[in-house]
Amino acid sequence: MKIRYLGHSCFSLTESTGTTVVCDPYGDVGFPMPRVRADVVTMSHDHYDHNNLAAVDGKPVVFNEECQEEVAGVSITGIKSAHDDEEGRKRGKNVIFKFRMDGVDVCHLGDLGEECSSSLIETLLPVDVLMLPVGGKYTIDAEQAKEYVDRIMPSIVIPMHYKTKGLDLDIDKPDDFLDMFDEEEVEYLEDSEIELTRDDLGEDMTKVILMERDR
Repeated sequence: MKIRYLGHSCFSLTESTGTTVVCDPYGDVGFPMPRVRADVVTMSHDHYDHNNLAAVDGKPVVFNEECQEEVAGVSITGIKSAHDDEEGRKRGKNVIFKFRMDGVDVCHLGDLGEECSSSLIETLLPVDVLMLPVGGKYTIDAEQAKEYVDRIMPSIVIPMHYKTKGLDLDIDKPDDFLDMFDEEEVEYLEDSEIELTRDDLGEDMTKVILMERDR
């Protein structure tokens, strides 16, 4: 499968069959979102920086609620969670999405804001690739994100929803999160796309990959 980082919290996931899922397409956040085509779009919540369906070409099936579905061979699970630490009373709900593509379990946490709990972790497992917000302010912060990583123990972690050049949102850079890992555990990728198979998933160490956004 291929994972392409489109910026902010948006990714394009493509299975070897060609089926493509786009997660959390964004509106005007200070830079434009690349035009993409998809068979499926998932939106973790209805905020402008996560719900720009108009930016996605094709006639995708859209998921923005709890679900357990299969589209063109891709398993899609939507899991209810909260956008804040007050059960959604401040910023509303958030839907975590899990995908199984080419035998790889991918989890996109959306704008998760709730504290790490055993019940939520049990619902999410297993996870091979974890995409999680690390910028704080509106989501979990670096320290909370590290707790999710430690308890989920994915093979690969891809940070998202953090301050980058041109981004208008007042959130933190990824540095505090990255500093919690040993140097050999972090890879700074000078590209916006990676390709994975089951053979790429190590069991001895979690690898954090900071990706360049597609421009």
